Amino acid sequence: MGLWDKISGQFIDVIEWIDNSRDTIVYRFKRDGNEIKYGAQLTVREGQQAVFINEGQLADVFPPGRYELTTQNMPLLTTLKSWKYGFNSPFKAEVYFVNMRPFVDNKWGTRNPIRVRDPELGSMGVEIRAFGSFDFKVIEPSRFLIDIVGTDGHFTTEEITTKLKGLVVKQFTDGLGESKIPFLDLAANYEELGAMIKKKLVLDFDRYGVDITDFLVENMSLPDHVQKVLDQRNEMEIMGRSMQGNLNNYTQFKMGQAMEDSANNPNGGNDGMSMGMGMAMANQMSNQMQNQQQNQNQNQGQQQNSTPPPMASFHVHLDGQQAGPFPLGEIQKMIQSGKITRTSYVWKAGMAEWAAAEKVAELQGLFGSVPPPLPPPPM
Repeated sequence: MGLWDKISGQFIDVIEWIDNSRDTIVYRFKRDGNEIKYGAQLTVREGQQAVFINEGQLADVFPPGRYELTTQNMPLLTTLKSWKYGFNSPFKAEVYFVNMRPFVDNKWGTRNPIRVRDPELGSMGVEIRAFGSFDFKVIEPSRFLIDIVGTDGHFTTEEITTKLKGLVVKQFTDGLGESKIPFLDLAANYEELGAMIKKKLVLDFDRYGVDITDFLVENMSLPDHVQKVLDQRNEMEIMGRSMQGNLNNYTQFKMGQAMEDSANNPNGGNDGMSMGMGMAMANQMSNQMQNQQQNQNQNQGQQQNSTPPPMASFHVHLDGQQAGPFPLGEIQKMIQSGKITRTSYVWKAGMAEWAAAEKVAELQGLFGSVPPPLPPPPM
């Protein structure tokens, strides 16, 4: 290295950072022990802020723009350096560029299932897995550098998302429990659930100088063994609607099936819950079907009670003898043929004694179409 190269290398005239990556949050300007020349040009691009650190102490922060580094532009650093009357010699300071743009599509997910109570799927509770994404950006560069970055000269999203994901899962677990939304209704409430959890995360992220700009719940699912039980319940509901056989046999069949699955699966803990849910669902289905059968029986009984009583039958006194009983249709024919007259005696169950046909209410209308006897011929 020549003398001129050595001298020129000690003075930095332009300080800037062009971000060629998509995941760098903080970049420390490389000076390799070189000093910053008084009056050097600082360029801060849109979506960036530059933070000066002097001997570990936070100094001036520069928003987007082009600056000439003088005492007028660096009030805090001027104070720290005790430049009371200005200066014209080089100075040393660390310059950190902070990326202020949003970092999007950061995936989050529950490493272990979350157990929540769900009255529709059993009092023991169910285990739920969830996945989604979130966007964030730095809003307080100073706080972010002090609390998160430290002296890291190249800080990427990978180094912060692990911490942020932990906060996300914690607040998601709390929010899911507070929502009390049944699992079968969760798919229709992803947006509302996401908005509630995002509101909780704002305070957590703000402690580190970070803002969460978007939060999405993309999918929620049950573990395989629980989903299998849920599928069985759906199968039971479909089969149960058309099933007319023995309800106890059907319940025993489902209980036996759950026990068989438990025996074939070495994971006894999960299968114990699955078997319990299966038995509970089978009993629940059996009770529903029994209630349906009872309702059907009651309806049939009501229909039977509303059936009109059978038509009355009458005994008739004919030619000095008792005949019958005859139904009303036959009685009508006998009236029309003249075998039974108005004065013929009849009797039916419930009557205290024999009575003339014209005095019985059920038979009075049958004589309307029969003419009375002819009067005797004139003398």
